[in-house]
Order: sequence, then structure tokens, then C-alpha cells
Amino acid sequence: MIGATERILAVVREVPAGQVVTYGQVARLAGLPGSARQVGYALARLGMESGVPWQRVVRADGSIAPRRAAADQRRRLESEGIGFDAEGRIDLERWRWHPGTDPLSP
Repeated sequence: MIGATERILAVVREVPAGQVVTYGQVARLAGLPGSARQVGYALARLGMESGVPWQRVVRADGSIAPRRAAADQRRRLESEGIGFDAEGRIDLERWRWHPGTDPLSP
């Protein structure tokens, strides 16, 4: 059986450039509803150059979680064409990823 962290990272790896997901959305897609914090913990353990597009995971209000790499996260998202409003939030209606299939299915 695949572990929770592996399920989380599998979902995040599927998020295409130019789109974002929320921590809660990743948790639901990974089969861990109500575990948004667990998603945050899993991503926090990654190295910045892990190859997992961690920058595409944002808070439920479209903002970037305050942390050491927040400025880098914003730069990475902007380089993918994602825009921010005056309050530093992403319009989730426009930029949220809506997967057509379960990224964990074979």
C-alpha cells in the first residue's frame, strides 16, 4: 500500500504548469480528506529543487502560506504566467486545476 506522503506527492506532481491547487484539494485527491496540514508538512520536507512542483500548492484563499520560500514560490508561479491580485492572492476561479481523472489510478 502506498503511504500518505507518496500519495500527496503523486497528486502534486500531476498539477500542470500554470495552474494551482489548494492544500485541502491535494488532501482530498490523495484520499486524505481533512488532512490539509499533512499536505503542508509533506511539502515542507521537500528540498526546493526536488522536482516536485510544490510551488503550485496554495492556501484555500489563493494566498501563499507565509514561510521562508514564499518569495521564491511567488516568483515561480509568476514565471508560469499565474497572476496575483493587489492582496497577493491568486484567483482560484481562473487558475485552479480541475483534474479529469484520479492521478493515482493506474
